[in-house]
Amino acid sequence: MNDETLNMSIRRFLKTVGVNSQLAIEKAVRKALEEGKLKGTETLGATMVLAVGKLSLEVKFDGELKLE
Repeated sequence: MNDETLNMSIRRFLKTVGVNSQLAIEKAVRKALEEGKLKGTETLGATMVLAVGKLSLEVKFDGELKLE
């Protein structure tokens, strides 16, 4: 195993996840605001699950998204 190759591929994966997740959340929040489902002052609970099947790895991360 090449540690540097692994490290770079993990970073690339996490960057892709981070950017795409942010875009998806922003789009969903804007849509919910337009539809009147949110007021814009809420704090939203969020969960992210990281799974790597061949490693039998599943890690759950919980957090909050504050709109104001």
